[in-house]
Formats: sequence, structure tokens, C-alpha cells
Amino acid sequence: MKMRLFVFSALLVSGFPFIITEVVDSFNACKDFFLEGQPPVIPDIILNSVSLDQNRYKLICQKYKEAYRFATLYDIENKIPVFSAYKYTGKGDFKRPRIKWMIESELDPPVAEMTVRTCANQAINEDYSNNTYNVNRGHLFPCCHAADVITAKSTFTLTNTVPQKKSFNELSWSRMEYETKNIMNTCKNNNNKVEAYVLTGAIPGNSKLKDKVNIPSYMWMAFCCYNRSENKWVSQAYWAQNIEEEKSENKIIHKDSLQKLKQFLDETWVRNVQLFKEDCTYE
Repeated sequence: MKMRLFVFSALLVSGFPFIITEVVDSFNACKDFFLEGQPPVIPDIILNSVSLDQNRYKLICQKYKEAYRFATLYDIENKIPVFSAYKYTGKGDFKRPRIKWMIESELDPPVAEMTVRTCANQAINEDYSNNTYNVNRGHLFPCCHAADVITAKSTFTLTNTVPQKKSFNELSWSRMEYETKNIMNTCKNNNNKVEAYVLTGAIPGNSKLKDKVNIPSYMWMAFCCYNRSENKWVSQAYWAQNIEEEKSENKIIHKDSLQKLKQFLDETWVRNVQLFKEDCTYE
């Protein structure tokens, strides 16, 4: 497996904070973020841990402070992630970090030193500034699900974000993130440690931010875990349209089954997606 590690001084000159990451040919290097080491199967996009269109879909092992923190499948045509995958092991005791948003150093070709470049294959902060769509940077792996402050900081990369309606991000989606955190705290592995495997993704829409970054029509989230106290595997799924909402609505994103999410993905995006091995239906 090839791993390409580059540090571009041009990023520093241009004022871009960057994360030293690995764009890989296979997710094997960071397979620990997937249930039993097996990433999703998405027809025409990813199979057997490998991108089926390497000119468009990039596999990223998100590395920060010399350790892998999560994994992302990134669509350089739409300039948004298809999904981010992470392992929830309990929320650490820390405040939301204040950190500049980062970009990935490997997604764009190297340029000569001391030159200013634009990022052709990914979103940058300027894409979100002064936008007319009322969107902000919506995490797929939310920092509120991170086990420690270093992992929380690693989530602030633009390859882990999509243009999300501000009110949707701050209201019902945020409530869902906290609800799932509380549910996943009941997931215990055989060592009695909190452990759940999580996937959060976005379905591309028809609008583009700054004529560049796709604004998703829907966002979805699913997790699979073993509940030791109940001696069974558990999965849940959530999805919602990326639209504005009023605070007075008190909108709730209701939990549903993994099978219902798969049916929804069949109807609105790609057919025959398998998110977790055995669809998290172990005996």
C-alpha cells in the first residue's frame, strides 16, 4: 500500500493551516475505525477497502499529532466527504477546542515554494465566508463525540465537514449528536469499555457553495455496537434533510433502524449500500 506524505510550504505561505494526513490506496492502514476492520460497501464507489474511482473518491486516514484519529472517504468532485468513520469510546472531559479549520495537504498536487495556490480538490475557509445559503461547516465526526481534546482538534479539518444549514446544524442535528452520545455510552465491549462504531455521511444535493462545494440534500448517521449488559449487538440510524428550521419547531430527528436507513439510501442515493459487516446483525 502506498502512503504519500507531503508537507507543502505553499500552504503556510498562503495562510492555510493544514493537517499532515495520509491519502491511501486502501483503508487497511486505519481499519480500526470500522467494525471488524471492514469499511462500507458502496456500489461504484468503494469495495473491499478500495476506491473504485481513484480519480474522484479519495481514502483519507486522518492523522493528527502522530496518530490516526478517524477515516474519511472524500469526493473531490463535489468537494465534500461521502462519510467519516470513527470509533466512539466515550466523551472526554474537555471544552470545545478553539482551533483554526485545517485542510488536507495531500489532496492537491504540490506546487513550487513561495507561491499562492487555490485548492482545486477540496473546500477552503473562503468558500464558506459571506455565503448566501445560510450554511456553516457541519462536522461529520463531531468533536462532541471525541474521547480527548487532541482527537477533538483533529475533527476540525474541512474534509470532515459539509455545508450545513446553520439552524439545522445548531438545532435538531446537534440534539441528535448528544442523544446518540448518551445511547452509545451504554455500549460496552467484552472488556467492559465503551465502544461503538459510527458512520456519518452526506448525500449530494443540487446546489453549490461559491459554485464549487456541493451542498448536501440530506445527512445521515448510523452506529453499531455490542451491548454487554443485554448480551446483543445494537444498531441505530438517523437521517434528515439539510434545510433550515425554526427554533420554535423544536424539531427532533427520530431514531430508526439500520434497515430503514439502507432503504432510504436505496431510494435517494445509491442502491445496495452495506454500512456495517453483516449489517450489525450478529447472533
